[in-house]
Order: sequence, then structure tokens, then C-alpha cells
Amino acid sequence: MHFYSLLSSSILFVLLLCISDSESMKTLKNLAVRRGGSLTIPCLYDKKYKSNRKYWCKGRDWLLCKIVAYTNTSGGTSVTDHPTQNMFTVELKSLQDSDSGYYWCAVEISGGSDDGDYVYLTVSSDPAVLVINSSVSGQEGGRVSVQCLCSAGYKNKQKKWCRFKDWSCFTVWKTSTSQNSAVLVSDDEKGSVSVEMSGLQKSDAGWYWFSAGDVGVTVHLTVTERPSSKITCIRNTVHTC
Repeated sequence: MHFYSLLSSSILFVLLLCISDSESMKTLKNLAVRRGGSLTIPCLYDKKYKSNRKYWCKGRDWLLCKIVAYTNTSGGTSVTDHPTQNMFTVELKSLQDSDSGYYWCAVEISGGSDDGDYVYLTVSSDPAVLVINSSVSGQEGGRVSVQCLCSAGYKNKQKKWCRFKDWSCFTVWKTSTSQNSAVLVSDDEKGSVSVEMSGLQKSDAGWYWFSAGDVGVTVHLTVTERPSSKITCIRNTVHTC
């Protein structure tokens, strides 16, 4: 009996390893959220899955996980497909400690084995990381700021601010600052990290995540068009608004 239990655990580990390394599906591996809060999880997929049905599944064992929601179904969990971005999002609301555990971003494959990637979700009163606003908005050419907080056990961990669509990251270690022409990430070493994005472009819009160590939280950025100047001619006088 002990042998079969060991064998079963080994098979599970191999399944997790193989699927998590899949290039066809991709999501974050470890997310945190405050009890009673909400979280949206982006799941990237290969363009070959654009027309496949997507779903959200709960359970450590991929073969036995329980389907929680499909795309375009009503309920407490919302799954929305964004085929032009090769992504679907899972919106979770009013989360409780009992919601902690393994989940899977998955796609149905007719006549074959479904494909998926797992994420571990931790719901607690004192999450490892959190953001003051999980959705921010700015105008083209303008700037936005995101305030990120780390619990005591994570304030000395390596910090990252990353973009989902290309998996590019800006890294902070302790009090150092990482900067390029558009992003400034600073750490006060007291559990607060500030991310500032300036010179915004429409292409900057989308999903990001902040992480400390191996635990992350998601943020969505909306970039609106800069108001255009209007020229009105009245009695040969030009007024620019």
C-alpha cells in the first residue's frame, strides 16, 4: 500500500511538472489576496486555442480537479475570454480562507487531453503582498503610480514589477532602484514599494503583476487617449481649446 501511495505521489509530481512547463498555457504560480477581497487572474494561451472553450478548475490533481466555471457562464466566478489577446481572465470575488488552494487555467480539447497551467492561491487576513488599487488608469503621455505593500516576512524579498503580455520584469532588491525610460520602481525597505510608469502609450495597457519573493498580486492598467485640441473659427478668430 505504501508503495502505491508513493507511486501515486510521484505520478502527480510529474504531471504538475510537465503541465506547468507547457508553452501552450501560462499563468502565475503563486498569488495572494486579503480575506474578503477580489482578484482577477489572467491566463495566457497559445493562438491555436483561440476558439477552444476555456474553464477554471480547482484541485491539486489535474486529472481530478473540479470545474468551477466555464467561459460565459454566470455565478460567483467569472471566466472571460479575450481572443484578440490570446488570454482569458478569471474574476474571483469575496474570497475566504477556504478558497485557498490549487487552481488551473484550462482549455477543452475535443478528441484529446485538455491543456492547463496551475496557480496556488492563498487567502488570508495578512497576505504576503497586496496593492492599494488593483486597477489603475492614465492618459497617453501621462503617468500612473501603483502602491504595493509587503508583509513583515516578505519586505526583504526580491521585488518585481512585470508585464503579462511579454513577461518582461523590472526588479528591485532592498533599497536599489530599477529604471528605464518609462518605469521607476522604488523600495523603502519598510514594506512599501512604489511603481511609477510615465510617458504612457496605448501599448502599455493590459495586465501586470507585482511580486515579493515567489508570491504575487495582479494589477490592470488602462490607458486612455489624450484629449485632442479643437480649433473653432468664429469671425476670423481662431480659438484653440
